[in-house]
Amino acid sequence: MTSHAEIEQAAFRLFAEQGFEATTVEAIAAEIGVSRRTLFRYYSSKNDIPWGQFDRTLDGFRQILAGMPTDLPLHEAVHRGVLAFNEFPEDSQPPHRDRMRLILRTPALQAHSVLRYAEWRAVIADYVADRRGLEADDLMPRTVGHVSLALALSAYEQWLESPDASLPTLLEAAMASLAEHLAT
Repeated sequence: MTSHAEIEQAAFRLFAEQGFEATTVEAIAAEIGVSRRTLFRYYSSKNDIPWGQFDRTLDGFRQILAGMPTDLPLHEAVHRGVLAFNEFPEDSQPPHRDRMRLILRTPALQAHSVLRYAEWRAVIADYVADRRGLEADDLMPRTVGHVSLALALSAYEQWLESPDASLPTLLEAAMASLAEHLAT
């Protein structure tokens, strides 16, 4: 039986050997011995594979934020939520650094990433709106989503450029500045 993990591992092997753009869905399917149609039951496009089970991950992010104590200041809740969302086991396969390098440095994935980033920002905007009694598309919740993404992406870019850097440390430093944006 095929799994998301099996597809991702095979795809990342092929991406490393052939490059993202040169790797076809047919090649990924053949690598794991399934049909193209079967592969599409797991991922709707090749562009979705580097993101893993992102919809499920976003559900987990919603749960993380929903579990924050209501007496915790909003900036601290978002800060802690983003840090918790970005906790990955050291032995993840494919390695998280490889996944993020592909997502952040592959031009062919940039348009697709915009869609995924919007979904991520929406989780934060929904949470902030709920906490503040606002609509998710009001300026403040929307801004917090955008700022949080910018801070996280800055930490990820630094992490990819510095092989010895700690992602949690970089995220902590980047997210600490969020307090300035939410302090009221």
